[in-house]
Amino acid sequence: MICLMSAATAVPAQDPADQLRAIERERLRSLVNADLPAARRYHAVDFELINPDGGTMSKEQYLGRIADGSLKYVLWEPEEIRVRVYRNSAVLRYRAHLIVSVRGSAGRDVHFWHTDLYERRDGQWQIVWAHATMVKE
Repeated sequence: MICLMSAATAVPAQDPADQLRAIERERLRSLVNADLPAARRYHAVDFELINPDGGTMSKEQYLGRIADGSLKYVLWEPEEIRVRVYRNSAVLRYRAHLIVSVRGSAGRDVHFWHTDLYERRDGQWQIVWAHATMVKE
């Protein structure tokens, strides 16, 4: 597996936008590495993904597909992550290059725009909503 992101194992107290960028990179790393305990911490219990096909997945459906291998991220490389913070919520937007294997496929080389809504709950930032749109190149 390849994951081309800067290491950020601990997120010290810092500017909230920088903290959220580091958290998002850690979340992506947990998904690429299929590190389900870490991924569960980053995703709120009521997390919902709208995937590029327009379908929705709950936290359990999404992480379940990663756990069983039917969804495998080989690469997830974000470009500049733009952040807007509003008290206890924040919106992140970025374009990313991914290699994604679905149901055992060889893996597709794709680009997506991502828009994520984070909320600070019990002092921790967690992703609540995520939306991905495929970029046709």
